[in-house]
This record gives sequence, C-alpha cells and structure tokens, in this order.
Amino acid sequence: MQQDRYVPISSVTRYIKRLFEGDENLQDVWVKGELSNVKKHSRGHLYFTLKDENSKVNAVMFAGNNRYLPFKPADGMKVLIQGEMTVYEPMGTYQLYARSMQQDGIGNLFLAYEELKNKLEEEGLFSPNIKKDIPRFPSEIGVITSPTGAAVRDIMITIKRRFPQARITLFPVLVQGPGAAPSIARAITQANNIGRHQVLIVGRGGGSIEELWAFNEETVARAIHQSSIPIISAVGHETDFTISDFVADLRAPTPTAAAEMAVPHNDELRDRLSVRDYRLKRLMHEHIQTAGQRLARLKKSYAFRYPEQLIRQKEQQLDRLMETLKKRTLQSKERKVSVLTAASRQLQSFSPAGQLDRAKKKSEELTRQLAKEFGRSLTFKKQGFGQTVSRLNALSPLNVMERGYSLVYDENNLVKSVKQINTGDLVTIRLKDGQLKASVTEMEEIDNEG
Repeated sequence: MQQDRYVPISSVTRYIKRLFEGDENLQDVWVKGELSNVKKHSRGHLYFTLKDENSKVNAVMFAGNNRYLPFKPADGMKVLIQGEMTVYEPMGTYQLYARSMQQDGIGNLFLAYEELKNKLEEEGLFSPNIKKDIPRFPSEIGVITSPTGAAVRDIMITIKRRFPQARITLFPVLVQGPGAAPSIARAITQANNIGRHQVLIVGRGGGSIEELWAFNEETVARAIHQSSIPIISAVGHETDFTISDFVADLRAPTPTAAAEMAVPHNDELRDRLSVRDYRLKRLMHEHIQTAGQRLARLKKSYAFRYPEQLIRQKEQQLDRLMETLKKRTLQSKERKVSVLTAASRQLQSFSPAGQLDRAKKKSEELTRQLAKEFGRSLTFKKQGFGQTVSRLNALSPLNVMERGYSLVYDENNLVKSVKQINTGDLVTIRLKDGQLKASVTEMEEIDNEG
C-alpha cells in the first residue's frame, strides 16, 4: 500500500505547471534583461536566454509574435518583454513565453561587437578582394581549437573520413575566458612561422555570446588578417556570427562543415576519376576509330593506288596554271598600261599649260569673231547714217534757201506770220550766204486759203 503514495514525475510537473497557470502575476509578467544564445528556428520561432547580473531564464517567442518585430534580436541586446511564465513539461523547466518585445538600449558586449566590426570593415579587413583561395587538395591542415571540446573531435573525424591522406596538426588553445584571444592569436602566428600547412581551421563549438567572445577580439581578427595561410572560421552554430567569420578567408557554419570545406571526399574524387577515365577511354576509342576510317579511305584513294600518275597529272596541271598565270599577268599589265595612258592624257589636258593654251586659242578666236562682227556692224551703221544724213539734208532749211527762200527773225524767234511783228520793228533776214537787218515799213496780210 506504500507504493500508492508515489506518483510519476510527469504528474508533479503537470501540477507545478497548473500552479504557474493559476497565478495571475505569472500570467502577465513584465521583465527586462539582456539577450543571449539567440537562435531562430526554421519554423520562425525565436529561442533565447534572458539574463541580468544575477539570474537567467530560458525564453521563447513564437513566430506569430516575432514576425513583426521592428528590429532583429541579437546577443547582447537589452530588451523589455511582456509575456507569461510557464513550465515546459518534457524538461521540467520553467520558461518565459514572450508575447511582445522592445529594445531597452544595447548591451555592452553587443555595443563593443558593432564598434569593432565597423572599425575593421572601414579598414578593409572584410573586403572580398583580399580573401585567399582554399587549396583543393591540402596535404597539411592546422586545427586551432580546444583539445577537449566536441569541435576538435568532429573536425578530425570528418577529415579522416573524407580525406585520410591529409595530415592534421592540432594547435591547442583556450577558446573562452580572459586568456583565450591571446592564445588563439599566438597559435595562428605559430602556424604561419612553421610554414608547412596549406590551410588552417580556427574555431570552437556553440555557446553564448560570452563564451564565443574570444573570436570577437581585435587581436584574433588581426592575426587572421595577417596570416599568409588561408583560414576557415568555424565558430559556433550556423546562426552565430563573430568578427572572425568576417575576417577569415572562408566562413563555415559549424566545425564539421569547416572540415568538409577544407578537404574533398575521397569517394567523390574516385567517382570523378572514374567518370573522367571512362570519358577519356571513350574519346580515345572514338578517335582511334575515326583515324582508322580516315586511314582506310586514304589507302583506297587514287593517290595511294597510282602515285606516279597522280604526280604526272599534277605536273601538267602546274604547267597549265603557270601558262594561265603568265597570260593573265600580261593581260593585267596591258589593262593597267592602257588605264595609265588614258589617265596621263587626261592629266595633261587638265594641266595649267594645257588649259592656258586652250584659253589662248579661244581668246584669239573670240577676237577674230569680235573684229568681224564689229566691221559688219560699222558698215551697217555707216549705211544707216548716210541715209539719215540724206533725209536731213532734204529737209534742212539751208537747202531750201538754196532755191531762193529766206528766213525772217525778230529779236529771238522765227517769224512765221505777219501777226508776230508790227510796222517799225527791226527784223533779221537770213539768206543763203548771210543775213540782212531791215526795218518793217509796211505790212500786208495775204489770204492763202483763197
């Protein structure tokens, strides 16, 4: 009967959960703290730890509540959260279900992270142009991590499974705590001084922002930048980003992924070699077949069967071609000479001397034509002038006076009528060979119409 007093753990957990759900103060809590271990699930749910100087609590914010957050939650952020406290039965732990979240300033670690990130980015340490290529088949690989963590085990197992011929050198370092950053930087410098390794893997497993902080230190970032050996950064999980990831030549989401990026897989290489071997043999076989077919055609050709006849034919063809060449060369020369002669004549005709000679001849011809036309015109004008003079002479008053007529003038005008003068007026009588001055003593008017 004593056994009836014992109950399953799930019953106790369920009872505690009901106590939480029945407490009004726990169903509407308003808390503030700093985010840590922030991870977003593929389904959109946000998991994180909320902490202060003395305590921390696991929390979750489901996708429906975080979808419209005006910022991206990150480790080190200080936030204000409203939600409810409940018990997660499978683990028997209490946790906070966040319904809303807003920023309450930025945590010191997050501020330091952003400040260093911006500084190094401005200096060009993140530039893709300075990234070194990871060798395809490294024979020497250096691993810089904690010798006791799961990361080193995952890296070595993966490399030995994929590419066992590669040699691995472990550089044991501290990966968290005050001395971690100098330890990592020294190991990177040591590997470069050795000069034997083709690639370095630097990293550790997952953890909180505080645990990963050594890989956010400036000393580690500058050691990675100054390394002449290509470096793969493998810090934390896929959602964790550190300064080392940005400076490194290649960033791996996990240590296991870093090992996969560092070396090829032997099975894949064998498959590729098999495919290429098959392709090479097939191409060689096809080439041999094609060459054999060509050789067979050549053996059956006229040249192989009757080489002397072919040579004689080619000799005759050569003679014909030579004769044709000579004939066409001569014809071409004659055409060129003809064109040159015509061009020379045309050039001479357009030369200044030729043009001057033609102009002179044309001027002489025009002069002769002008003299001829001028003489003809002068003769015509003389004939017209003589006829005009004859008509003028016939009409001239002087010629009339030759027949006994005279002209009478008063002081200024020709007297045509007795009405123009009076008795006693002085008149001038113009005769053929002179003139007379007379005074009018008597006038008599005659009627010519009668």
